[in-house]
Amino acid sequence: MNLRRVVRILGLVLYALAGAQAFPLLWSVSPFDSRGFVGLLAGASMAALLGGACRFVGNDDGELYRREGVLVVVFSWLLASVVGAIPYLASGAIAGPVDALFESASGFTTTGASILLDIEGLPAGVLVWRSMTQWLGGIGIVVLFVALLSELGPGARFLFKLEVPGPKAEILHARVRETALALFRIYLTLSATQFLLMILFGASLFDATTHMFSTVSTGGFSPYVDSIAHFSIPLQFIVLVFMLAAGVNFALYYALLRQGRFEIVRDVELRVYLLVALVSASVVAADIYLAGVDTKLSHALFDSAFQVASLLTTTGFATADFADWPGFAHATLVSLMFVGGCAGSTAGGAKIIRLLIGAKVALREVRLMFSPNSVVVITLGDQVVPEDSARGVTALLLLWALGWGGGALLLAVGDTDIVTAATASLATVSNIGPGLSSVGPTENFAFFTGWQKLVMILLMWLGRLEFFAVIALLLPRFWKN
Repeated sequence: MNLRRVVRILGLVLYALAGAQAFPLLWSVSPFDSRGFVGLLAGASMAALLGGACRFVGNDDGELYRREGVLVVVFSWLLASVVGAIPYLASGAIAGPVDALFESASGFTTTGASILLDIEGLPAGVLVWRSMTQWLGGIGIVVLFVALLSELGPGARFLFKLEVPGPKAEILHARVRETALALFRIYLTLSATQFLLMILFGASLFDATTHMFSTVSTGGFSPYVDSIAHFSIPLQFIVLVFMLAAGVNFALYYALLRQGRFEIVRDVELRVYLLVALVSASVVAADIYLAGVDTKLSHALFDSAFQVASLLTTTGFATADFADWPGFAHATLVSLMFVGGCAGSTAGGAKIIRLLIGAKVALREVRLMFSPNSVVVITLGDQVVPEDSARGVTALLLLWALGWGGGALLLAVGDTDIVTAATASLATVSNIGPGLSSVGPTENFAFFTGWQKLVMILLMWLGRLEFFAVIALLLPRFWKN
């Protein structure tokens, strides 16, 4: 294994993180804010120093293959979370290292769970950095390097595959670097469009910037305690539209914009995604309206549509305290937390297409019980799902369920009620943010003990990296030459 090559590439990751902090640093320069300035300068300096050390120790000899690619991806997210915590600590925004790591990991994994109690009292530069970590995590730090750097060589293919999962790879260009650049441009276009629309409808530069970062990444951080309820209905509607857009497989945008192909219309996963959103919003609206939570039908329709979009795409924004909604609405919203968005999007969760494939695998096994000699091919639309893909999806869903269940058991230790523990585990492993009960949309995660926060940090990483890459590091065979 070429560890020195891995270390040298990680140096580039750290350099990029150092450079990224220049943007939020501007928000602390004018008007000058000493806390934010010192915190961000410390974070950028530490990232640059560590990056320089990695570049000095590592070398460029040899190729980057599968195992090295896995190490680059896993340690990129680990280093990003650690370095991203420094501005919180150095500025005094967060006192404890575990809490700072939790907030940083929640940002880079686009989870959106927070331990902050006084968000609006933090320096503007730190809040911009907080949202920016989600924007960087949304497209995937490693994809940025595949897109912007050519020195990765053949190993770029492995990094790209790990960062952009999904069965639509055949739509993408054969040259990985050009594909990554195309996806990055689409991401930038969505970001710029939302930013301009929010400015047009009256948002301040600060509000448009922070919420653009958190929406397109489906992250959910807001610098306001009342989240998106802080804004007017037109601005809330803009956020709703771009949450849904960010939950779509980016490969479909690529096919539509670059190749003139209309898979975005025929795609099975997209149609199910939109159908789930429409049906869920309708039934939740009916439930809260009939229960008298919203006395106006228009309010019930909008609140339900927003919360359904927010939880289906695993963004986690809120316009209402859905913890006070009736039980059926709760059950529907929790179900959406399991589902997530489309594969190849910035959304978390199990993903629509994986659940479709998993359901077809289960039905095939039922059929084979009665017709054991039958040959049953799994299809989605007019596409045949390869057996290795079906097997991989089944394994991932199993690991995902075990991760959620194991996390819920650990978080239930002590005085934590089972609803809080179960939804906190689900919110972190699905990279959503809010749950129910003590971790509802108007609450936070500050009350958990230090070790429980570390458990949730691990769940965030597992959910963002989709288990296989992290678990591979635990296998002795992975480290053998």
